[in-house]
Amino acid sequence: MDTVQIWNNFSDEVYFFILKKVNSRNVANDIFQNTFLKIHKNLSALKEENKVKALIFQIARNEIVNHLNAESAYVDKLSTSPEATLPEDQFACCFDKLINELPEMYREVIELVYIKGHKQKDVAVALDISLENTKARIRRAKDMLKQKFKECCKYELDEKGKLTGEPNCSTC
Repeated sequence: MDTVQIWNNFSDEVYFFILKKVNSRNVANDIFQNTFLKIHKNLSALKEENKVKALIFQIARNEIVNHLNAESAYVDKLSTSPEATLPEDQFACCFDKLINELPEMYREVIELVYIKGHKQKDVAVALDISLENTKARIRRAKDMLKQKFKECCKYELDEKGKLTGEPNCSTC
C-alpha cells in the first residue's frame, strides 16, 4: 500500500480522530500534516499490509502526545520565568477569602479537586460520596463563587457563563 492509497482510505478518519483529541483545527492540521509525513517516511518499514491502520493511528497518537508535551514544556518555561510572575496584589484579589466562605461540604470538594489536584473519582471515594454527588457539589460551589465574585469584585459573566472584566473590589 502506498501513501496515496493510505490518504484516500484513512485521511478523514485520522483527521477527525486528531481533531477530537486536541479540539483545535489549527493544531489538528499541524498534527495531521506531521502524521502523514511520518507515515510516508515509515511506510517502507511496514511488513504486513493488514496492520496499516494500526500503524497510522499509532503515529497519530504519538504526534498528539509530542504536541502536548511540547506545549506543556512551553507553558512550564513561561510560568517559571521571573517576568511571568505577577505581584501578589494582581492575583484574584479575594479568591482565598471567597473559597473559605463556602459551606464546608463545597469548600472541601473545591480544595481537593482544584487546589490539591485530586481526581473527582478519588475525592468521591475519600469523602465517601458518589461521583455524581461530587460533581454536583463542584457545580454548586462554582455557581456560589461566580455569584460572590460578581458581588464583591464587580466581575461580569459573558454569554458562556465565564467571569470577565477587571477586579474592582468594593467590599474586600
